[in-house]
Amino acid sequence: MDGHASPRNAPLPGWVPRLPISVDDYYRMAEAGMFPHERRVELIEGELIAMSPMGVRDAHRIMRINHLLVPALGDRAVLAPQVTARMGDFSAPEPDFMLVRPSYLQDAKSVPQPGDMLLVIEVSDSTLRYDRTVKARRYARHGVPEYWIVDVRDNAVIVHREPKDETYAVVRQAAPGDVLEPALLPGLRVAVADILA
Repeated sequence: MDGHASPRNAPLPGWVPRLPISVDDYYRMAEAGMFPHERRVELIEGELIAMSPMGVRDAHRIMRINHLLVPALGDRAVLAPQVTARMGDFSAPEPDFMLVRPSYLQDAKSVPQPGDMLLVIEVSDSTLRYDRTVKARRYARHGVPEYWIVDVRDNAVIVHREPKDETYAVVRQAAPGDVLEPALLPGLRVAVADILA
């Protein structure tokens, strides 16, 4: 071995044309069984992205958030854990949580879209950089009104609000002593310490 990457594993140069996969193609591929159950993928801007395996800390946080939010929401919103969303023709991310409008369930003809969403939450450990950059840009571009990143490593929740173009005008880091209240769900108060416990 000469230490060079094999051609099969070498990344394509930026100038090589790529054929984007549409959301409709992505769903057809999934229905045809092209994605093994043990291999989670999501579609971001026409490219298939392998999702990191869930670690113990991630799983604990996801169960804890689910336990906190379900009774607190009542009939005000529906908690959708690890459900694929549709964002335009070329993105189908699978956030850890979406809080969607109850009206979505009355006429659900497709997976949730940004207009159905009140809040998106990602639990991040090894994916923190990706969630803060690529995911944040995509959620902002498609008008997701509020986006939280539960930062497992630094014990914080990064709150994004007011999407404009590919960014959020308001980004702040909430510490364990803080209480969060989603902008579109006034009165729903969630202690950061409870999320991170």
